Amino acid sequence: MLKPTFIHISGPAGLLETIYLPAQGQARGVAVINHPNPLQGGTNTNKVIQTAAKALTQLSFHCYLPNLRGVGNSQGEHDYGRGETDDCLAVIDYARAQHPDAPEFALAGFSFGGYVATFAAQARTPDLLLLMGPAVHHYRDRPEPQAVPDVTKTLLIHGAEDEVVEIGKALAWAEPQDLPVIAIAGSSHFFHGKLIALRDTILRFAPAVLQ
Repeated sequence: MLKPTFIHISGPAGLLETIYLPAQGQARGVAVINHPNPLQGGTNTNKVIQTAAKALTQLSFHCYLPNLRGVGNSQGEHDYGRGETDDCLAVIDYARAQHPDAPEFALAGFSFGGYVATFAAQARTPDLLLLMGPAVHHYRDRPEPQAVPDVTKTLLIHGAEDEVVEIGKALAWAEPQDLPVIAIAGSSHFFHGKLIALRDTILRFAPAVLQ
């Protein structure tokens, strides 16, 4: 795999420090992948989103992993998902403009990043919405995510032993949408010891979503 490039993308609150990983082979699209909660140390170097990025580059997506506002060297201040959604949209628009010959679009996020991705997906409908341990039914003082734009284009993966966002929350959010949930047995929230299983699950199921 080619080495990552570090770039800065203009966002609504300032520059967003972003990791760019090029697609392997003939590019089919771009992917934007959002990190977990920065209030608990989440950044774009998180192993879960790095694992997702490596899988998506294998599936021929150019991957962009931003540090959302106030994280790392990104400008702005943490906004509990609201401003971060605007940041995500800015990165999506930038990424798609860079690769007009790769029209497909994947949007992904882990934990808080999955929460942000559900809102961004309402404004920029993805060909693949990849949610990993998304923080749904989790924040008491924030808006609850709406239904996904297209169940058939959504892949929700959750750790069966998630101790942060219990899998029951994901099931309760998914049930009225008839949205399947893939549970990785024995996995914690951070997929400790299960990153290979996470990667293989993405590589197995994402191509079917993208058909």
